[in-house]
Amino acid sequence: MSSSTGSASSPTPSALDAAAAAAAASRSWRERFGALRHLPPFLRLLWQTSPALTLTQGVLRVVRALLPVATLFVGKLIIDEVVRLVQVPGIAAALPERVRAGDLDGLALLVGVEFALAVVSDVLGRGIAFAEAMLAERFSNETSLRLMAHAATVDLEDFEDSDFQDRLERARRQASGRTSLIGQLFGQAQDALTVATFAAGLVIYAPWLIALLAVALVPAFIGEAHFNAEVYALNYRRTPQRRELDYLRQTAASAETAKEVKIFGLNAFLIARYRAVAEAFYAANRRLAWRRAGWGSLLSALGTAAYYAAYVYIVWRTLHGDFSIGDLTFLAGSFRRLNALLESLLTGFSQVAGQALYLDDLFSFFAVAPRLPVAPSPRPFPATLREGYVFDNVGFRYPGAKAWAVRGLSLTVRAGETLALVGENGAGKTTLVKLLTRLYDPDEGRVLLEGHDLREYDLAALRANVGVIFQDFVRYHLSAADNIAVGRIDARDDAARIVDAARRSLADEVVERLADGYDQVLGRRFRSGVDLSGGEWQKIAIARAYMRDAPVLVLDEPTAALDARAEFEVFRRFQELSAAKTTLLISHRFSSVRMADRIAVLVDGRVEAVGTHDELLAQKGRYAELFELQAAGYR
Repeated sequence: MSSSTGSASSPTPSALDAAAAAAAASRSWRERFGALRHLPPFLRLLWQTSPALTLTQGVLRVVRALLPVATLFVGKLIIDEVVRLVQVPGIAAALPERVRAGDLDGLALLVGVEFALAVVSDVLGRGIAFAEAMLAERFSNETSLRLMAHAATVDLEDFEDSDFQDRLERARRQASGRTSLIGQLFGQAQDALTVATFAAGLVIYAPWLIALLAVALVPAFIGEAHFNAEVYALNYRRTPQRRELDYLRQTAASAETAKEVKIFGLNAFLIARYRAVAEAFYAANRRLAWRRAGWGSLLSALGTAAYYAAYVYIVWRTLHGDFSIGDLTFLAGSFRRLNALLESLLTGFSQVAGQALYLDDLFSFFAVAPRLPVAPSPRPFPATLREGYVFDNVGFRYPGAKAWAVRGLSLTVRAGETLALVGENGAGKTTLVKLLTRLYDPDEGRVLLEGHDLREYDLAALRANVGVIFQDFVRYHLSAADNIAVGRIDARDDAARIVDAARRSLADEVVERLADGYDQVLGRRFRSGVDLSGGEWQKIAIARAYMRDAPVLVLDEPTAALDARAEFEVFRRFQELSAAKTTLLISHRFSSVRMADRIAVLVDGRVEAVGTHDELLAQKGRYAELFELQAAGYR
């Protein structure tokens, strides 16, 4: 691959490293551990997901946390008892008699207790794993549902912003990717309780061993915390490239793009571009992993040195008669377990802090609030439209854009009329639709409905009373019935309404050819799915407008994929549908816009002329010019 291709298509590994390092450096220790503030709401989400499973996790882990020290102490008692019995003269020769006499009952009891503790620990471990798996799955599902519900409240402005798309992508990953934090948090609590029990035993024998452990483990903890922050920084900064990888993977191997990819021979290009980005990620991860492994090994060696220093001390005290053999076993085992537990606890705490940084991605998404103002006492949608819509000197430009999409635009959409919008691409037609449906609010001027600003109306009711067919309508990979029912999803169970909507849009002819009729899944995403032609999909989309049966219709290029005969029939039926409705029609086909009561010509975000087809032709302006250009193509 040439250097020019690599530099143009993806960041270099060194650039990724520099970016990650800069991001890591920018996060102070306070900021890193400040992310722990997300743990209480995370735990509340867990409790809300399933109080029973959360409580079960807690109780089982508390009991299991006490078993290691109990097992080790019972082991000490067994060793001491064995040492005592071995010292009894002639016990080996008279062992059967000793057993019958009951001299070994105490030892047998201790072994039985240790066996019971081992069985209980295993059962508790399996119970914990079961409860954790069920809780993680429930949490993932509930969090994903909450994410979907919150996304529905976010403004269109955010969805059209690339930074928000990065935030949404990170939130999606965390909705299912933070389930491991459940086990970590409960495991940390369990280990902390176990540490407390082991520490209590060590304090009784040699308190200074605890200080030795702390001094040895702090460097490893700091190192782990540092590298966790670097990993998060790298993952955070490469979210746009991760979305690019997902896009390239989908583009190179999907039914929607297969035709063009094959015809244009794009496979090699897409594979090369994917490889460039992926290898840059791999190189950055490898460098970070090497540094983490090297420093981790060095710092962990301190803990090993501390263990053997303590072990030598305990052996020395045993040789001096201060400790029994059982004490030696108990202390050595306690120190070894305590060393491992403390290292795990500190490392785990650092990992939890790192996980909390990812939680920030999730909760910061939940903190995104809609910016469209909501009236404190909103107006209901009018029962009957008498005046219609008025665009009063409206100006709007998309967030981050320098150019105005529309400005100084004044236009009336009269109640009960069909108004067509024509104009070249970029004239502001679709923007006007977004303002009318209040997907955006104007930056200047007002959009009025029945003489009142749209901002005064209930937003949900405002949109529920507008039926929209967008040019880029969604092809849902659902059944044919559901694809129609999305026009009014609360009537999804009204089969008669769905069938009638399909009949009126000519979609019934499409459905009749499907093997499973209205139950047939559309699209190729799922095995049983059947794809449709562009015109067939468009008839399904048009059926949604009939399904909605709203008093206001917005038709954005509704017949772009239909042939001339189907277009004629569809528009004939549209005239029936739009009777007594307020309709806004966008089309590049002048044969379609002639059905409108009036036609508005948009140029550079302004209304240049308004009139009937004949009136606009008579003016010999831009409309007449565009009409003649299109008509000439049919001569």
